[in-house]
This record gives sequence, C-alpha cells and structure tokens, in this order.
Amino acid sequence: MSKHFRVSGRLPVKLKELGVRVSSVLEHAGLPSGLFDQSRISLSTEEFFALWRGIGQVSPDPAIGLALGTETKAEHFDPVVLAALSTGNFGEAMRQIARYKQLSCPEELVLEAGDAEWSIHFRWLLAKEMEPAVLTDLCFAWVLGIARHGTGTRISPVRLELQRARAHAKPLERHFGCPVVFGAARNAIVFRASDTALHFVTRNAELLAMLAPQLDEELKRHKGEESFPERVRATIQKKLTGSRPKMQEIARELHISSRTLQRRLQDAGYSFQRALEEARHQLARHYLTNSLLELSETAHLLGYEDSNSFVRAFRVWEGVPPAHWRGARREKAAL
Repeated sequence: MSKHFRVSGRLPVKLKELGVRVSSVLEHAGLPSGLFDQSRISLSTEEFFALWRGIGQVSPDPAIGLALGTETKAEHFDPVVLAALSTGNFGEAMRQIARYKQLSCPEELVLEAGDAEWSIHFRWLLAKEMEPAVLTDLCFAWVLGIARHGTGTRISPVRLELQRARAHAKPLERHFGCPVVFGAARNAIVFRASDTALHFVTRNAELLAMLAPQLDEELKRHKGEESFPERVRATIQKKLTGSRPKMQEIARELHISSRTLQRRLQDAGYSFQRALEEARHQLARHYLTNSLLELSETAHLLGYEDSNSFVRAFRVWEGVPPAHWRGARREKAAL
C-alpha cells in the first residue's frame, strides 16, 4: 500500500479557473507555498485532508467539490480512468479502478453488491480523522462523472448517503439527480444493482490492451516495493468482514504455504498475530472515524467475539476506550 497521495498538477489550474486563490488554500492548509511548483506532489493523509479542508475554507462555493470532481475532457483523464472507460461496462470499470487504486494512495474503493442495490464508498486507510466534506463531494462526483461519460447517458444513483448534518442539499440533489440522505451511517453513493451491467459507449479494446499491461507492470513493481508484513496486513484487512481470518486462509490468498508465510514474517521480525492486530487497529481507526457503526458492529467486523474484547484491545492500542477516542475525534473535527 502506498502511504502517500499523489496530487494532480491540474488541481491548481482548476482552482484558478474556479476563482480560488491557490496561495490562500495552501496558507489555510498549513502547507508550503511552493507545493505546486514540484514536478511530483506527494502528501500524507493528514496533509491531503488539510489541503481539501483549505479549499473548503477559502472557496465561497459550497459545491466546489462537485466542480473539482467533474471532468468532461478525455485528455484530462489519467491512465487509470482511461483504462476503466475502455472496459465493457460500469461494473467492470469500477472494479478496474478499485484494483489500481493502491498504486497511488492509501485509499480503497469499496464496492458492495446486493440483490437490488450496488454501493460505492471510499476507505481512507491511514486516516486519523473524518475526510473533509469537499473531498467526499469530489469523490462521488468523480464516480458519477465516469458513469455518465462511459455510458453516454445522464445516469443518476438511487441516493447519496452522507454522514454530515444537512447543509447545501439543493446543489447536491441537482448534481446527482437523486435524494441525499444526511446523518447517514456512512458516506456512499448507491446505484441500482442492474447499473453494473450498463454498456460503456467508450469501450476501446485496443486502448485497454495498451494501458492494462503498463498498469499491471506498475502494480507488480508497487507490490514488490511493499514489505511482506504490509502485504499480509492488507490481505488480512480484506478478509476482516465479520470473522477472524486464519493463517492458512491468508497464505492461500498470497499463493504461498502457511510455513512460508510464517517464516517470511519471522524474517521481517513479525508474527502472524502482530500482523493481525495491526490490521485490526488500522481498520478500527477507520470505522470509528468514518462511520456511525455501533461498537458492537465494529467489533463484529473486526472479528472479535464480543464488544468487551474489542474495547480491551483498543485500550492497549490507543490508551483509551474506543468510545472516548471517537468522541475526541469528533470534537476536534467540529472545532
């Protein structure tokens, strides 16, 4: 997993086009004034969130995130989006993006399909606080932009779910063309399950055949740079969905034997238990920061038998009970 976010060099250009002073944004965010003079801009999660909070503070437009997240010119799409648009349908495109997301940042695109609905939300893996509202708006506008560009239609989701209190509902409802649920348990954009099969008019097998091998090679290099414990931890997190994954299961996912998994972790000064606890700790912070899940629900998702076991583990990690930790984070965010 990459530990930093790459920031597009197009961002300051778009900010200027929208009448937002870049220098003011950087000042509010506490970031270097020459940040955008660099050829490659890389920010930690904390710095990345500060940048988007700064944009929200400086811009008088409550819909600035929607404007920044909407791109209509194909020449401004990055290779990952171009590859996604070259696939056959909306569902395939989102799965492609989710796979390559790890190339650029400590963030996951989570796709959850049910019988009637298909939801998409973003998981900020190293976040210590809730993502800024501007960033949430941008991410969902970006998803919708890909859907509309790919299908060539004005597709709209079933609804938009936002954790924040009700504010500026009209611009959101206009942009997404659907109801917006405020005070929700998560931030998510929800489509019909059948929307995954919507044909892409932008399908281009030749372009995909050119881009996919390059992205796959970069993904392979990225995984090679990742330490083995990091790979194990990331694999455990994908399997932490209500039960505690066993070593044999993780080894199978990594296409190695349990003995090899154990030996390689020991060579790195790790144990499977330590990798499991770090994976749980990281996800616990994410759930407590970015969702309204009850502690019992969080404990279940992390594979604990009961809430008390989770509370004891969290005290060891952070020195305080999870409810106190969450409360402190919310107070800080409110300030």
